[in-house]
Amino acid sequence: MAALGGDGLRLLSVSRPERQPESAALGSPGPGLCCWVSVFSCLSLACSYVGSLYVWKSELPRDHPAVIKRRFTSVLVVSSLSPLCVLLWRELTGIQPGTSLLTLMGFRLEGIFPAALLPLLLTMILFLGPLMQLSMDCPCDLADGLKVVLAPRSWARCLTDMRWLRNQVIAPLTEELVFRACMLPMLAPCTGLGPAVFTCPLFFGVAHFHHIFEQLRFRQSSVGSIFLSAAFQFSYTAVFGAYTAFLFIRTGHLIGPVLCHSFCNYMGFPAVCAALEHPQRRPLLAGYALGVGLFLLLLQPLTDPKLYGSLPLCVLLERAGDSEAPLCS
Repeated sequence: MAALGGDGLRLLSVSRPERQPESAALGSPGPGLCCWVSVFSCLSLACSYVGSLYVWKSELPRDHPAVIKRRFTSVLVVSSLSPLCVLLWRELTGIQPGTSLLTLMGFRLEGIFPAALLPLLLTMILFLGPLMQLSMDCPCDLADGLKVVLAPRSWARCLTDMRWLRNQVIAPLTEELVFRACMLPMLAPCTGLGPAVFTCPLFFGVAHFHHIFEQLRFRQSSVGSIFLSAAFQFSYTAVFGAYTAFLFIRTGHLIGPVLCHSFCNYMGFPAVCAALEHPQRRPLLAGYALGVGLFLLLLQPLTDPKLYGSLPLCVLLERAGDSEAPLCS
């Protein structure tokens, strides 16, 4: 909290002493109060999202189709109402984005095709090692695999599988909408874009702690293992959240983070230990290293804002008085 009220605020208040932010000219609350409003709004969204999963009382585990269907209903309602929180934040702070709310949240047509394809390609490059591992361990060849992927019957089975719908469609769409598209516009004027990339995922990581209660309730493992697993999950969900926040800011679109989220849910965390013991571990580990190297090399070029048109969050910060946000160029 203190960090949000300190260095982040100086990005807007000290770096441009000769130019008052537009929100100040409109007679809005001071920057300290604006930051508290932003943080409280993000906390409210995170609590509402997680709370919506528990409005249904059930003795069944989370993967039961009946539980998943009920949670679909509640989480879709909360996600649909989440833009209202951004509207309320705008009214309370007096910050005028200079663009429509939907555009600010990444719903726009300009640059949509590169925004859908390039971040997904970048993420697949990062997962080059796991993709090689998957192909090596798959009993079918490439032609058979493509037939299965392209078969309408396969997609029909997926669309009737509640777990698949949750992991590949509903969770990526609603989580990116709430934790990126709604939270980043509220945090960025307070912290600046760079700190927002690392602040926003903290809400996302903490939101996954609710799995602890379900695991303890159904005694799925020992208490120590459950908390160790939760700490690990918080770490990688926070890192992943920072990555998709970066993509959201650099592309100005929601579709890229959603597709990357869905892909990562499908792949899961890379099985590095299995790769170390794999019969073909040398080419496999080379694939892991090559994927990480290419990812770092292509991260900036494939997310160059020039590929995606004007960036709504950058426009927002320019109107707030910060015209030199490094992620905007």
